[in-house]
Amino acid sequence: MTNQLFNPFEDRLSRDIRNNLSEGLAESVETGNSDKLTQIVEYYRQQPFADYYRDYLEDRYTRYKQALTIIRGGITDPIHQGLVLWNLGLFFEVHEVLEHVWYSAEGNMKMTLQALIRAAGVYIKREYGFNDSANRIAAKAIPVLEENQDILEVYFKTEKLVSALKNPEVLPPILS
Repeated sequence: MTNQLFNPFEDRLSRDIRNNLSEGLAESVETGNSDKLTQIVEYYRQQPFADYYRDYLEDRYTRYKQALTIIRGGITDPIHQGLVLWNLGLFFEVHEVLEHVWYSAEGNMKMTLQALIRAAGVYIKREYGFNDSANRIAAKAIPVLEENQDILEVYFKTEKLVSALKNPEVLPPILS
């Protein structure tokens, strides 16, 4: 690979590392046990990777440990868990954690979870320069977030997220 960047959209190893790490994190959040995550990290640490893979691994693992410390402090609500990840800039992981809950959700809650997953997807796409795709995803998420702001108002002001999704120049907002 000539491009010396971690890019899960164009590099299979990047995608595998991202996916394996996020699956390990999702299991840690769900079960409270980090053994699988630790095994994944240790496996990748032993590989003769280029620095950009190692940098991604160590950055993610540092933020994962921060998230798990906060979540294990008593956060059991999946949306709140997703917001902890969101606020640490772990947008792919937001998708991974909320998707597990989305499968069994129903009605407006299912739609709201899907909109939050899509909102996270917007920032994943924007990070790698896929702005047209990000805008299409945002256009699907925005009306659902607006329609279900009553569900989300106990977590954050929906307008803050909707405004940021509408403007590609705006960084992801902190949601609390």
